[in-house]
Amino acid sequence: MSAGPPAMRGAPALQAAGALLAGLGVALSAYAAHGADAAVRATLQTAALHAFGHGVALAALGRGPLTRLARVALVLLLAGSALFAGALAWKSLAGGSSAAAPFGGGLVLVGWLLYAVAALRD
Repeated sequence: MSAGPPAMRGAPALQAAGALLAGLGVALSAYAAHGADAAVRATLQTAALHAFGHGVALAALGRGPLTRLARVALVLLLAGSALFAGALAWKSLAGGSSAAAPFGGGLVLVGWLLYAVAALRD
């Protein structure tokens, strides 16, 4: 038997992705503290903080119940956080471009705004 309409159930996939993102944040932070060159340490710590914080938020907020708008907001948080932190890590670890970081940050901002709207609608 269903626990409710699909739009109102929790989102275990988002919870799991959030937990993985938070774990990645811990790993990035550990590497920044113990293995990274001083030149990239701050950038990696920024990526780690962002990944950890938003990962924890996703793991908690994904428990539901979630409206469709709240789900969209959390997907934007996940995508934006992965893009932002990934771009910073890519730049620091592989010498790649961090040009996607602002786009990821924008997705995160829109995600939080949509989540606020969803919360006010409940």
